[in-house]
Amino acid sequence: MSAADTRVPRSNFASRLAEFRTTDNGQTLDPSSEVILLTVTQPEANHKGGHVLFGRDGYLYLGLGDGGGGGDAHGTIGNGQDTSTLLGKLLRIDVDHGTPYAIPPTGNPYAGHALCSVGGTGSAPCPEIYALGLRNPWKFSFDRTGGALWIADVGQDSWEEVDRITASANLGWRCREGAHPFNASCGAATDLTDPVAEYAHPLGEAIIGGFVYRGSHFPDLRGRYVFGDDITGLLFNIDAATPSGSTLEVTAGDPGGGLTPSTFAEDQAGEIYVVDYAGGLYRLSAT
Repeated sequence: MSAADTRVPRSNFASRLAEFRTTDNGQTLDPSSEVILLTVTQPEANHKGGHVLFGRDGYLYLGLGDGGGGGDAHGTIGNGQDTSTLLGKLLRIDVDHGTPYAIPPTGNPYAGHALCSVGGTGSAPCPEIYALGLRNPWKFSFDRTGGALWIADVGQDSWEEVDRITASANLGWRCREGAHPFNASCGAATDLTDPVAEYAHPLGEAIIGGFVYRGSHFPDLRGRYVFGDDITGLLFNIDAATPSGSTLEVTAGDPGGGLTPSTFAEDQAGEIYVVDYAGGLYRLSAT
C-alpha cells in the first residue's frame, strides 16, 4: 500500500486504477512494479463500469458507473450530474506525465482544476472528466476508421442505450434514461447528448457494448456497430453512420447462439469476438 493510498477514505468498495511494468511486451507483468494511479470510493456493490482503454490520442480512458444502488440516489442531483465526483463519468487522463497522472491540455471540459485523485471527489469540477451523465458504461470502443467513440450505457428500468460521443458530452443520467425523462431533480443539465439508438425492456435489460465492424468476413455488416445484451443473449447491429441524436429504436436482435455476452473483442483484422459470461471466446459466424 502506497503512502498516497492511505489518504483515501475507507468504504467497503473501491475502484482502483493501477499501472504495472512489463519487460516482455506485455506477456507478463512485474507484480512488484504496481503503482496505484487512482482510487475511487464506491458507495454500493454494483455499477462499477470499469472499462479501460487507450485512445488514438495516446490518453487513457476509464469509464465509471454512478456508484450503484438504484436510480442514482446519491446527493441532491445524483452522481451522474455531479461534476465534483468521478462516478458516473468517462475519464480521460495522461498516464505518461505528472504524479500520479496529468490532464490532457485540451478536450477535458474542466481542465485546470485540482485533481480528484483522492477518493474520486473534489471541491470543484473534476478535471479528469471527459463526459458525464453515465449510469453504468459497459463498454466503450473507438472505431478504427475515423476514431468515433461509442459507449453502451446500461439502463435502469426501461431503456438501454447506445451513444456516440465527443468531449464534454452529457448523456443525461439521472435526468433521463435513454432519451426518456427519469428524475427531474438532477441539477441544471443542458445540451444533453441524445442516444444514437436505444431499445426497451424486455428486448434486453443489460446492454453490452461492442465495435463498429471493419472486418472482411461479412461485407453486409461492414460499417455497422455490433453490440449485445447480457440478459436476453441477443446480438444487435446498427448503421454506424446513423446521425447522432436520431435515437433509433432497436426492435429486434439475432440470437447469440445461447451465449450470455459479457464483452466483445476485436482482432487486428477487424473481426469481432464475443466473450461468454459462462466461459469461452467465440468469433462471429454466418452459420
